[in-house]
Amino acid sequence: MIINDSSYKNVGGFTDDDTREMRAFLLGAVHVWCRDRHGEWFAARDLLGGANFFWQGTPLISLYDHYLAESDGDGDYAVQQAGRAAGHLLKRVLIDDTKRRYETRQGYTREYRWVGEENLD
Repeated sequence: MIINDSSYKNVGGFTDDDTREMRAFLLGAVHVWCRDRHGEWFAARDLLGGANFFWQGTPLISLYDHYLAESDGDGDYAVQQAGRAAGHLLKRVLIDDTKRRYETRQGYTREYRWVGEENLD
């Protein structure tokens, strides 16, 4: 759950199974971040950019493939749009995470931080 923020942009054009797999992948990435970098702010680019830029072999490649097809092969457009869509999916994942609470702040990109509260029920 994100404290004081429950709005998000929907990402369409994918099957329910594809969306479920992408969201599960993102939730796993968030939980690893929170375990290894407790108290640090993160954004989608921290989880999915830099050394983690190559999405081949992950459910997120569907985002890139979708926008690549939509743009008739424009790789730059596909990367930009897939990154935005991944950010929208990430926010929805955090809103729906019933085990942890996150705070958010808006900078150049939206950032999140686990506030250390867990519901293990």
